[in-house]
Amino acid sequence: MLSKTITKRITSLHLKKFRQQEQLFIAEGVKVVSELLNAGYFAEYLLATTVALKQFPAAMLIEEVEMKRISVLADASPILAVFRIPAAEQFKMEEITVVSDGIRDPGNFGALIRLCDWFGVSQLLCAPDTVELYNPKVVQASMGSIARVRVTYQDISTTIRKQPAPVYGAFMEGESIYTKVLETPCYLILGNEANGIRTQTAEIITQKISIPRYGKLQQTESLNVTTAAAIILAEMRRLASGT
Repeated sequence: MLSKTITKRITSLHLKKFRQQEQLFIAEGVKVVSELLNAGYFAEYLLATTVALKQFPAAMLIEEVEMKRISVLADASPILAVFRIPAAEQFKMEEITVVSDGIRDPGNFGALIRLCDWFGVSQLLCAPDTVELYNPKVVQASMGSIARVRVTYQDISTTIRKQPAPVYGAFMEGESIYTKVLETPCYLILGNEANGIRTQTAEIITQKISIPRYGKLQQTESLNVTTAAAIILAEMRRLASGT
């Protein structure tokens, strides 16, 4: 049985202020928790109901009602871990560096991290107002990929100017990715869901690129940021492989 003190401590981590203060974050679900444990993340608490105890024998057994009390999910998972936040890593230019210019939706951001993992992008550079990496919804949507993608928060323009490379920005009016040779190493900048890439960020972009619309009416306003990222990264990887 969980004590009131532990219950209070874990539920406080639903809020960013306490995650930063305690340097701890919550992860839920068999896949997410397994991925982070296998990657060497230190678990301050590892809690399971009877359903998951066989798979996580080192976990502390708790009742389903207790799990619902501490879970951030509408439908609580049978396994929950509280992990220590690792020390922030330094930015390092890679073959492709994806850049978030203020993505705010946790689901989108978590999916973007997972997408980077899929396409072998190990570095994600984020403007300081990008949603927090350890937001529980980001952790959940990443499905454990936060263990394999370095995420750094710092001024985009300053960082890119210190380590220059071609800078591609996704715009509606850019050159089609199917007619433009996309060079690597490079930066790929993705804008905020509502406002796109900021004016000050656009100043460092060397090439505006776009995904052509094929609909007859040409009335679709835009693509979801992760959908756009997937299409562009797939084309970059295709070009790099020479296929």
